[in-house]
Amino acid sequence: MASLKSPLALGAITIHNRNVMSAMTRNRSLPRDVPNDANLEYYTQRAKGGAGLIVTEGTLITRQGSEWPHAPGVWNSDHVAGWEKITDAVHNAGSHIFAQLWHLGRVNHPDMPEQIASGQPVWAPSALAARGGKFRTLPGMPGYVTPTAIPDPRVIIEEYRNSAIKAKEAGFDGVELHGANGYLVHQFLDLTSNCRTDIWGGSVENRARFCLEVVKVLIEVWGADRVAIKLAPTGGYNDMGMSLNDTLETFGYVIKALDEMKIAYITLVRYVAATDPTIDGKLRGTEHDVIGSYRPFIKHAKFILNGNLTPDEADTLIGKGAIDAAAFAFLWIGHPDMQHRVEQKKPLDAVVDVKNIYHIAGVELSVGYTNYPAAT
Repeated sequence: MASLKSPLALGAITIHNRNVMSAMTRNRSLPRDVPNDANLEYYTQRAKGGAGLIVTEGTLITRQGSEWPHAPGVWNSDHVAGWEKITDAVHNAGSHIFAQLWHLGRVNHPDMPEQIASGQPVWAPSALAARGGKFRTLPGMPGYVTPTAIPDPRVIIEEYRNSAIKAKEAGFDGVELHGANGYLVHQFLDLTSNCRTDIWGGSVENRARFCLEVVKVLIEVWGADRVAIKLAPTGGYNDMGMSLNDTLETFGYVIKALDEMKIAYITLVRYVAATDPTIDGKLRGTEHDVIGSYRPFIKHAKFILNGNLTPDEADTLIGKGAIDAAAFAFLWIGHPDMQHRVEQKKPLDAVVDVKNIYHIAGVELSVGYTNYPAAT
């Protein structure tokens, strides 16, 4: 019976266990957005610690003014050179690594220095602001603002193409499209953030068009067996979510279409109450069973589940065929050797430095990042 420690054929690659290190924003690519030696150490530690597959933190496909300064990019030759050191180190440690391609859409801010430097407005499917946000590095710590509707989404799709090409040059094993958590792809899918009346909005087929066209471009660069996607059907985070019927119809359609493309894997984020904001006195997300709702549509791709799993729960779900692999985030922060600990039955008992999950100006990059010890 398969378990977390079993190998898995994942498209064009075979990972040596089913423990996937999920994408996690850590915003430490200082001084601007090029991967540095601290990032190299971070990923190398976790490759040596037994991760079957590492998915990078959200990696920007173009310059953007996000809430999280110093997220890495992958759109130019400097980024390629920085990432190449990391992909080499991960491979030398016996692991694999996908780049998560990220466009934040409406949850950027026009006053952030990187957004100003881009010379572009904050793009989104429609001129509808998300509720929430907290830009800690701006005076007054403002929230999200009304974005500018993208005149022609094909322009952004070509930015994804360029980023996919650069990721390939950098030596990644594949790319994962960030289609979750209220970012641009998710914004196109959701009726509450997309009110377009052209071919990019309205019907399920039209709202899914942007996501599917981006995936087609990634496949053109990489081949389907090295392309993946992350989706969050239950919404919540970043002011996302539709009625249950609209949610099931939208994500059922999208997941079926993606599976028919025979991509490497589909990661679904299940409902996690801790990341579901209360807006206007009620929880924003649409809680439902993502395994029961969408597993039947996944017949060709591998199915990875993300969202506050424990290793024991992952083992059970893998063992009965409900999922193919599990993606962990928080457990990899404090345990650079997480999978080795699981296999050796050592406790996952690190106290995570919550204050320094995200980088604070003036604090050494290693603090809360690469200074967690492996088990002895």
